Amino acid sequence: MNDVAFRIAIGAGVLLLALVVRAASVNRLVRRKLRLSFFLALVYTVVSVALSRSALTPDMAARVLSVIQLCMALAIINLMVVLALNPLRADRVPDRFPNIVQDTIIIGLFLMVATVVMQEKFLTTSAVGAVVIGFALQDTLGNMFSGLAIQVEKPFRVGHWITVGPFEGMVSEVTWRATKIRTKAGNLVALPNAFISKEAITNYSEPSAPTRLEVEVGVSYSVPPNQVKAALAEALRNAPLALTSPAPDILVMDFGASAVIYLVRFWINDFAKDSAARDEVRSAIYYSLRRHRYEIPFPIQTEIQVEPVAERASERIERVMEALRPVDLFAPLTGDQLTEVAARAGERIYGQGEAIVRQSEAGSSMFVIKRGRVRVVEASGRELATIEAGGYVGEMSMLTGQPRSATVLAVEDCEAVELTAESLREVALANPEVVTRISAVVAERQADLEQQKAEAAAGRPAVAEAHRSLLSRIQEFLHLPDLLGD
Repeated sequence: MNDVAFRIAIGAGVLLLALVVRAASVNRLVRRKLRLSFFLALVYTVVSVALSRSALTPDMAARVLSVIQLCMALAIINLMVVLALNPLRADRVPDRFPNIVQDTIIIGLFLMVATVVMQEKFLTTSAVGAVVIGFALQDTLGNMFSGLAIQVEKPFRVGHWITVGPFEGMVSEVTWRATKIRTKAGNLVALPNAFISKEAITNYSEPSAPTRLEVEVGVSYSVPPNQVKAALAEALRNAPLALTSPAPDILVMDFGASAVIYLVRFWINDFAKDSAARDEVRSAIYYSLRRHRYEIPFPIQTEIQVEPVAERASERIERVMEALRPVDLFAPLTGDQLTEVAARAGERIYGQGEAIVRQSEAGSSMFVIKRGRVRVVEASGRELATIEAGGYVGEMSMLTGQPRSATVLAVEDCEAVELTAESLREVALANPEVVTRISAVVAERQADLEQQKAEAAAGRPAVAEAHRSLLSRIQEFLHLPDLLGD
C-alpha cells in the first residue's frame, strides 16, 4: 500500500503542476504541450489505483506497471523540457529551440530513461521495432530528420524570402514533414524537407535586408557609354524603391546585334517588392532615355532599308513658339526675338513623379511647362505651388546661375521646353534688349514675392531697383556688355 500511495501521490503532483503551469501561461505552445503531460499523469494515477484493487497475476501486473511508469517518465520529461525552454509570460517560440527541436529533445531523453528502466528487454524490443519502422517510414523519417537539420542549421526562418530549386516564396511554416512557402502569386507550396535538404537554398533576407536586383536595357551604338550611364543614373534617382545606399552601379554588359546592352544593378529593402522595383526602374529608364533622345533600338532580324523622315527645323520652331507665346515672361519680345529664343530651346519629357530640378543643385536653365502639371516643394516636403501648363520654373537659375531654390516634381507625365543660359546669351548678344525686357518681367515677379510691408513702403521704385540689380547680375553671369546704359 505504501508503494501504491507513493505512485498516486506522484501522479497527483504532476497533474496539479501541469494544471497550474497551463493556467498561468499565456504561451499557446506551452499550453498545448502540457496537455500530454496532464493526460499521461492522469493515466498513471488512474491505472495505479486500479492495480491496487485488481486480481491480475504478478507477471501481468508487472507488465502494466512498466507501461504506466514509462507514461509517467514521458509526462515528467515533457513537463521539464517545456518549462526549461519556453517563456511562460510571452506567446512566442524560442529561436534556438523551435517546436521540432523541443520534440527531439523530449524523445531523446525519453528513450534514454526508458532504456535504463526496461534494461535489455526494452533495448531489444526497440532495436527490432526501429528496423521495422525504419523500412516502413523511410520517406517520412527522411523528411523528419531533414526538418530537424533545417531547424538546427537555420538556413532560413519564418518570414524570410527564399528560392529552393524552381520554387520562390516567403517561408510561412516549418513542420516535421514539410516547409511551407507562400509565393508572390498567393499560392501556398508545401516542400518536403528531404527535397529542401538536397537543393541549393537562396535566402534573400539574410545576411542583410538589402537585396540587389538587375535590369538590362539596350541603347543605340551612336550614343557614348558614359552619356548613357549618366542618363541611367538619372533614372535610378527617380525610382523611389531603389536605394541610394548601397549605391547602384551601371555596367556595359554586351555589344548586342542592334544595341549596346547595359546592366543596371540596384538595391531594395524588401524582396517582396522586387517586381514593383523593376517596374519603377524600367519606367524611369524609358523616360530618361526619351528625354535625352537616346534610342532603344528594335531587335534586328533582317536588314531593311528605311529612309528616316527628318523633321523640318521650321516645324519644330513653330511648335516651341506655340508653347512660349502665352508665357508672360516672353510677352515683351518681338516675333523675331521669340523665334530666336525658340530656335535654341530644347524639348523635354518627364514621367509622373520625376524631378525636373532638385533643390540646391546648380542650374543654368529654365523650363516652360508645355503639357501636364508640376509641384514645387521644399527640401522639408512642404508644397509651395502647383504650376499648370503655360507656367514656368527655374528662370532665376537661367538668368543668374544661382542654385535651384526648390525641387520641381512632375505630377503627371509632362512635356517641357528648356531654355539654357548659353542659348539666351547667344540671343542677347544679337539682341541686347531681349535680356532687358525679360529681366524687367522677372524683377517684377520677384518683387511681388517680397514681404508686403517692404513693398508698400518702397512702392514702385523698389521694382525699378530690383530690376537694375537683377540686370547687373544677369550681365555678369552671361558675360554680356553693359546693358544699364550708365
